[in-house]
Amino acid sequence: MSLHLPSRRVVRHATAISTSNPSLPFLVPCIQRRTASWLRNKLTGADLTAKPQNPLTEEFLKRKPKQAAQARGDLASSSIFEDEEIAGPKPKQAKVAEDGKEGRLTLPRNPETMAAALDPDPESRKRWERKMVIREIVKRGRLSRAQTLKRQERELLSKSHDFKTSVKKLVPLAKQITGKTLEEAIVQMRFSAKKVAVEVKEHLEHAKNEAIVKRGMGLGGAKGFSPVKIQTKDGKRVKVDDPTRIYISQAWCGKGRYTEEPDYRARGRINVMKNRSTSLTVILKEEATRVRLHNEREEKEKNKKVWVQLPNRPITAQRQYYSW
Repeated sequence: MSLHLPSRRVVRHATAISTSNPSLPFLVPCIQRRTASWLRNKLTGADLTAKPQNPLTEEFLKRKPKQAAQARGDLASSSIFEDEEIAGPKPKQAKVAEDGKEGRLTLPRNPETMAAALDPDPESRKRWERKMVIREIVKRGRLSRAQTLKRQERELLSKSHDFKTSVKKLVPLAKQITGKTLEEAIVQMRFSAKKVAVEVKEHLEHAKNEAIVKRGMGLGGAKGFSPVKIQTKDGKRVKVDDPTRIYISQAWCGKGRYTEEPDYRARGRINVMKNRSTSLTVILKEEATRVRLHNEREEKEKNKKVWVQLPNRPITAQRQYYSW
C-alpha cells in the first residue's frame, strides 16, 4: 500500500522528525474536498440526484410538453432531432397540379424574399416595360425583319476555351472551316497536320451536340424540299439536299491570357517568353439560311437596272452659249 505524500508537506514537517515527540500529520492520508463533500452528503442522507434549483430551467420544464412513453422506433431523449418533435409538425405543403397530371408538393414561397433576385431594380423594369409597350403601339404589333428571321431560322454561337496557341497559328484553321458543313469541317480537322487541330475538332463536336440539344438544329425531317444548287457568298457552288444541315457561317479567333516564362540566352541574358492562348468562336446555321441568302442575291441582281452610257434624263443647269 502506498501513501499519498505531497512533497510540500514533507518539506514543511521535515523538522518535526528530529524532535523528541514528533507529530506525524503528514502521514495521515489527504482527503480531497469533493470526496469530503460526497462523504458528508452520504452520512447526512442528502439526495445526490437532486438537480440545482434554476428558475429558467424550471420554467422551461413547465412549458415543455409531456411526452408519452417512448414507442419502438421513436427518437431517443438524447437525439439531436428532439427539438423538431417538440416544435410540432411542419405546415402542410401546397399541392400544385400541372396539365392534369399528378401534382407535386412545393413549399410556399415568399415573394418579398424572392424579389431580391428576380426583381432587383423595379424602377428600371418599369421603364423597360413602358418602352416595350410604346414600341408595340407604334409598330402596331408588326415584327421587324431581324425579329422575323430570328423566329424562322435557327443559329448558335459557341465559344471555346483558351487553346495553348497563338492567334497567328489558329487563324488559318478558322479560315479553313468557314463556309463548310459541320461534318466536312470535322473531317478536315481530323486529318490536319496542325497541333491545335485536335482541340478545334473537339470544340466543333461539342458545338454540334449543343446545337442539336439547345436549338434543335440538324434533325432533318424537312418535307417537300427538292435539292437545289446554290452559290455561296465567296463564289463556291454547293448542292443542298437537306435544309436543316448545319454549316459554319462565321469563325474567328480571340486573344486570351498568357503566362510568362524566362528564356535564357547567351552571355547571361534572360528574355521573357510569353506563352499565349487563343479562343475560337463559331456561328452555326442551317442550310435554309444559305438558300435564302442565295435567293436574295439573285433577286437583287435580277432587279438591277441595266447601265447605259447616256441615261435618258432631262438636262439641267445648262447654259445657252458655249463656255469657251
